[in-house]
Amino acid sequence: MATQGNRRATVFARIASGTVSLEPDPGRAQGWTVYVDGVPQSYVDLGDPGYLGFEYVRRIAAVLRFSRAADVPLKVLHLGGGGLTLPRWVAATRPGSSQTVIELDPLLLAVVAKHLPWPDDIAARVGDAREFTDNAEPCSYDAIVADVFQGAAMPASVAGTTFASAAARLLRPGGMLAMNLTDVPPLSYSRIQAATLRSAFGDVALLAAPALLRGRKAGNVVLAAAAQVGELPVAKIAAALARDPDPAKVWHGADLTGFLGGARARLDG
Repeated sequence: MATQGNRRATVFARIASGTVSLEPDPGRAQGWTVYVDGVPQSYVDLGDPGYLGFEYVRRIAAVLRFSRAADVPLKVLHLGGGGLTLPRWVAATRPGSSQTVIELDPLLLAVVAKHLPWPDDIAARVGDAREFTDNAEPCSYDAIVADVFQGAAMPASVAGTTFASAAARLLRPGGMLAMNLTDVPPLSYSRIQAATLRSAFGDVALLAAPALLRGRKAGNVVLAAAAQVGELPVAKIAAALARDPDPAKVWHGADLTGFLGGARARLDG
């Protein structure tokens, strides 16, 4: 996809879900923040796709980094497109990877394609995340990133046990799911969502800022999941997040069970 150049003026456009703005970062020559209805949604650096500006994105990247050996290309399904930050990062750090991006909003995808073009080896298509997951071939992916939002919330279609089971079916042996969600104290939604993933995956971990886990702030929670107990490289992920500029804690095993406090999986149709 041909570049449109380094446009430094803010771009505004109407999209299906509201208004998108692409705002240049004065601190980075080719850095852009994508806002949807005034909420920061993605950060993209066209000159350095290895730079991840949002802490929750770096937490998802830590899961992807350890999903396979460092020199192995990945086959990744990204549910939710936004600015395609993580697909760009995977393409830059794992040459030869095969990636599919499913984005519901065609107008958002068109704006990003025009002003923040992505590499040709990333396949982005318009579609519904749940519908695609339900119909994709089993054992097709090394990793799945679920970053699907309607406004500031995850839609119900990707929040229940049926979706969790469908996602688990798509992963190859040893594959991992990384899911982004937002929550507020006392993190009731995160507890339910972690319990929901536990209904379909044998190994689940929760990654979040310490202040969020102490109930002092709202923010992003990342859930990581693998099919079998012991398949998540928890120690490696925790070590990477401890070195991050915005360190995160990893709750796993008994710590996660204690956090759930008896929360039950979300059933759906």
